[in-house]
Amino acid sequence: MEKKTCLYDRHVALGALMSPFGGFIMPIQYSNITDEHNAVRQHCGVFDVSHMGEVRITGPDAERYVQHIFTNDVAGAPVGQIYYGMMLYPNGGTVDDLLVYKMGEGDFFLVINAANIDKDVAWMKENATGFDIKLDHQSDQYGQLAVQGPEAEAVVLDVLGIDGRDLKFYTAKEVVGEYIISRTGYTGEDGFEIYGSHEFTQKCWDKLIASGRCKPCGLGCRDTLRFEVGLPLYGDELSADISPVMAGLSMFCKLDKPEFIGKEALVEQKANGVAQKLVGIELVDKAIPRHGYAVLNTEGEVVGEVTTGYHCLSVDKSVCMALVKTDYAKLDTPLSVQIRKKVFEGKVVKKKFYDKHYKK
Repeated sequence: MEKKTCLYDRHVALGALMSPFGGFIMPIQYSNITDEHNAVRQHCGVFDVSHMGEVRITGPDAERYVQHIFTNDVAGAPVGQIYYGMMLYPNGGTVDDLLVYKMGEGDFFLVINAANIDKDVAWMKENATGFDIKLDHQSDQYGQLAVQGPEAEAVVLDVLGIDGRDLKFYTAKEVVGEYIISRTGYTGEDGFEIYGSHEFTQKCWDKLIASGRCKPCGLGCRDTLRFEVGLPLYGDELSADISPVMAGLSMFCKLDKPEFIGKEALVEQKANGVAQKLVGIELVDKAIPRHGYAVLNTEGEVVGEVTTGYHCLSVDKSVCMALVKTDYAKLDTPLSVQIRKKVFEGKVVKKKFYDKHYKK
């Protein structure tokens, strides 16, 4: 039985196409994916991301505990700083990728993927032995909006009366009892994510939609936006079988930290190499490579498979990310994708198909 976010009735009233995602019934699109995608790239769009999970870690050992389960380094982090990274299994496979917010001394706010909430919370509890912390699973308490696009700062200020101008990229502030706002997103554009009660989230959504300055956007364009700037999606570019080293995300794994779960496996992978790597592939012709399609070398042998693929709206190219044998991961290596009964030629390119436009 899929859950509903606090904005479900509003999505239905707007005529959104609803579909299951991560255990929730979520809006996939309202008008069409292309219009919503372009609104975020050029103006401003708002996403209901209330399906995401939230866990608060507090207590004397909060920092030591987060350091233990998280690949990035939060030691001595300033209040308000946000870090991207992963939780790993001992073998280096990925439990989840997540954001860690430093909200105060001994106070961390973790944002996890909707489909992984139960698994992640169980993993956190399982690895909390010996740490003096309080682990508070708060997913059901929060709604979350993502306001994204070059006009997001002005829209959030003018329409919601929330001033995010002082926030640098990957920082946050909390108005206790009201909301948390961070300069983060999953689109490659400037923008904010706002966490609050269900009632607060509903009021903000209503104001944004009524203003006419912020287009409602579904998960369809959220995927096209994140994909073309090379951001991974758990289950596609990261999984229990795909380590951060394989996914090209080693920069978020601080191997100079004293320890974290999975560190030894990553050290070994960095030293000895991995069998597969995530790459970008650009096709010569217009075709849409989908998740799971076979990637072939010039001899027609299967050397990998597509993780995500689209006709990239912002640069008008057919591209995909794919996990391929490491021998075929170098830039400009000729590779093809089998799409149904036809083979489409292409080559390895950088995974970032479109440049990000964050406000640093």
